[in-house]
Amino acid sequence: MSSQTPAKKKLVIFSVSAGAGHVRAAQALVAAAKQSYPAVEAVHVDLMELVPQLFRKVYADSYLKVVERHPALWGYLYDKSDHEKADSGLNKLRRAIERLNTRKLGSLLREMQPDYVICTHFLPAELLSRKIRAGKFNAPVWVQVTDFDFHALWIQQQMSGYFAAHDEVAWRMAERGIPADTIHVTGIPIMPAFDRQYDRATCAAEFGLDPNRTTLLMMSGGMGVGGIEQLAERLLHLKGDFQIVALAGRNEKLLTDLKVVAMQHPGRLFPLGFINVIERVMAASDLAITKPGGLTTSECLAVGLPMIVVSPIPGQEERNADFLLENGAALKACDAGALAWRVQHLLDNPKRLDSLRRNALNCGRPDAARRVLATVLGEAPQP
Repeated sequence: MSSQTPAKKKLVIFSVSAGAGHVRAAQALVAAAKQSYPAVEAVHVDLMELVPQLFRKVYADSYLKVVERHPALWGYLYDKSDHEKADSGLNKLRRAIERLNTRKLGSLLREMQPDYVICTHFLPAELLSRKIRAGKFNAPVWVQVTDFDFHALWIQQQMSGYFAAHDEVAWRMAERGIPADTIHVTGIPIMPAFDRQYDRATCAAEFGLDPNRTTLLMMSGGMGVGGIEQLAERLLHLKGDFQIVALAGRNEKLLTDLKVVAMQHPGRLFPLGFINVIERVMAASDLAITKPGGLTTSECLAVGLPMIVVSPIPGQEERNADFLLENGAALKACDAGALAWRVQHLLDNPKRLDSLRRNALNCGRPDAARRVLATVLGEAPQP
């Protein structure tokens, strides 16, 4: 008799590429599944790959333009949509437009036949909720919230469960009507690489850094949005023996501008483009200067890297910043002058920096992805 290998269970993780965090959380879940669940086939689907180009441009690209150029408008829209009634005319129109532009989702589901689904963005959760209610889909659907905040758009019927970044987020979910027994506090999924310790000296050597000098890590986001070359120039005039790693992401012009600044400060500024080993850069750093996105802050917390947060987007990033400040894991700078003062203050007060580091580490959940998968799949991960 010949024995057949059991078919793998299929896990589909839906994200939306409106901002990088939703996609990165989905990628982290896929990576963790491949590492710890060999009997599961995990697939990441960006919903924006299934929609017409015009809808993608309006939904994803317009979001990025609004938050970058008109943050106050985004804050207004964020709050208004959070308090909009589910059956309002505006929400009905929004759902109708989404339904017309996501027709390929049904055929994809029929083709893939997933056994489990996780959504790292509210749009696929909303679409799948509608299909479940209509009897057109019956696999369990789980929702991963990707900020230290909770917005009404995440609330959907027929979901098997929700994953929250923190106890307070879970509390607020229950307050808004989600059954408490379906809410799980796991943290926000980040890559498995963050669930291990790294040798500082080894990691520093990889990037030409001196492991014995205080290292500031300046992050501008995956697309390199922000004038960090001017900020780096200003910080390099502060007192103290320190070095700066500045990430330009995929922004080639920013990388070029940073290199010009680096030439004026030999051995003190280290510009880097897009890298996929950010955990190793963080392991060699003492302080991150960053926007408070949900995924970036979760990565920093996982390795115990304290932050100075700058330019939070009104809405979810402001709430993320509030969480970090309340838990003593970060400081906030309202402008370039405030940033310079806070950096100088921490350089002059290493005990204060060490306190921030300990608090950050206490808030970290490096195993969030494995905790999510263990709940969804109903089994412990393989070591």
